[in-house]
Amino acid sequence: MADTVKKPVGITETILRDAHQSLIATRMPTEVMLPILDTMDKVGYHSVEMWGGATFDACLRFLKEDPWERLRKIKKGMPNTKLQMLFRGQNILGYSHYSDDVVEYFAQKSVANGIDIVRIFDCLNDLRNLETSVRATKKEGGHAQIALSYTLGDAYTLEYWQNVAKQIEEMGADSICIKDMAGLLLPQAAYDLITAMKKNTKLPIQLHTHYTSGMASMTYMKAIEAGVDVIDCASSPLALGTSQPATEVMVKALEGTPYDTGLDVNLLIKVAKHFAPYREECLANGLLSPKVMGVNVNTLRYQVPGGMLSNMVKQLDEQGHSDKLDEVLEEVPRVRKDLGEPPLVTPSSQIVGTQAVMNVLMGERYKVSSEQTKELCRGMYGQTIKPMDPEVVKKIIPGETPITDRPADHLEPMLPKFEKEVAPWKQQDEDTLSYALFPQVAVEFFKYRKAQQEGVDLSKGDKEAKAYPV
Repeated sequence: MADTVKKPVGITETILRDAHQSLIATRMPTEVMLPILDTMDKVGYHSVEMWGGATFDACLRFLKEDPWERLRKIKKGMPNTKLQMLFRGQNILGYSHYSDDVVEYFAQKSVANGIDIVRIFDCLNDLRNLETSVRATKKEGGHAQIALSYTLGDAYTLEYWQNVAKQIEEMGADSICIKDMAGLLLPQAAYDLITAMKKNTKLPIQLHTHYTSGMASMTYMKAIEAGVDVIDCASSPLALGTSQPATEVMVKALEGTPYDTGLDVNLLIKVAKHFAPYREECLANGLLSPKVMGVNVNTLRYQVPGGMLSNMVKQLDEQGHSDKLDEVLEEVPRVRKDLGEPPLVTPSSQIVGTQAVMNVLMGERYKVSSEQTKELCRGMYGQTIKPMDPEVVKKIIPGETPITDRPADHLEPMLPKFEKEVAPWKQQDEDTLSYALFPQVAVEFFKYRKAQQEGVDLSKGDKEAKAYPV
C-alpha cells in the first residue's frame, strides 16, 4: 500500500535537453528557449535539464551556436533554478574515453559556467569510469548524480541494484538516477526496484524514463508510491513518444495526493503555450516525425532502444537487406550475452547492434567485427557485468589479452595537446574543450564564428535531421 506520509515529488523539466533530443534530433535553437526562461524560473522545478547529452555536438554542428554561450544565457535567464546536464563519465560528451585531466577540466568549466547538477553515467555501469567525474564535480561545488543505465538480464537482479546503490553512496555521490533509456521499466518492477534500493541507501533517488513503450506514466506512479524522490518530465508540446511523460499531466495527477508537487499548473500551461507553436513548426518542416510519437511495441519485445532500432534499419537498408531485420533483432540478445550482457545505451547499443547486423549479413558469427567491438573485448570501455564468452573474445581479438583495470589509467594526459592544437582558433578557455570533444566540428564552428565576427553573411548550418543517441 502507498505510504500516507506527505512526500512531495520533485520534477526535473527536460524540454531544454532530452525532450528535443529525443523527438527532433536536438535541433531547438537557444533563441526559442530564451523568452520563456523567466516564467520557467518561477515554477519551482527540482531542476531543469538543459545541457550535455547531444546538445553540445548539435549546437556546434547544426545550429552554429557556442554551447558554452547557451549555458551562460540560460543561467542568466534562470538564476533561481538548478541547471542540470548529462555527462557520459570518462567519455564526457563524446564516444571514447578521455584522460582524467580533460574530464576534470570539463567538470570545472561546466560548473563555473552555470551547471548545478551533473548527471553522470557509464554505458557498462562500471563505477570506475565515473570516479574522476564525481570527484571533479564535487571539488567544484557541483551536485554529482550517478545515473545507472537500467536494463534487463540474468545479472540485473534486485540484489545487483541494491549493491550498486550502496557503492554509489560510498563513492561520495550526492544522488542516484535510474536511467531507463529504452522505456523497459514496467510499473510493478519500478515499485520493487525503488523499494529495494531505498533499503540500501539514504541517497535521494530520481527516475528517468521514456514513453517509447507506453508505460512511463504508470511506471512513475508506482515508483512514487515506492518513495522515489524526483521524476523527469517534459512540457507537453515535446512530451510522450520517445520523450518523457508530460509535466502538466504528472503534476495534475499528483495534485491533492501525499505526493503533491506543489507546482502551479497555470505557470506550466504558460510554458507549454510558448513551445506549442515551435512544435507545429517542427511538424511542418519534418523535424518532428509522427513515427516517434506513437507506442513502439518492439521496445518491449526486443528490449532495443528506439535509436538503436533506427540505426539497424538504416544499416540494413544501405546494404540492401531490409528483409533481414527480424534475423538481426533475434541476433541482438545473443550478441549481448556473448559480450557480457551490457546495458544497451550509447555507445554499447551501437556496438551490439552493428555486430548483430554484421553477424547476419556475413553468414558467420564474428567473421568480421568493428573496431568498437574489438575495443569492448579489449576492456577499453570497462568491465561488463558478466564475463564475455572466451571463445567469442578469442575470435574477435586473437592472441590479445584484455585489460582488467580502469581504462583511463592507460591514457596519457591529453589537455596540453588539445591546448596546442586549438591555439589558432581559441577565443575563450572553453574552446579547448569544444575542440577536445569534437575537433573537426569545432574548427568548422570556429571558422563560422570568425566569419560572423568579421561581418561575413553566412547562412545557418546544415539543417538535415540526424538522430542523436541518448
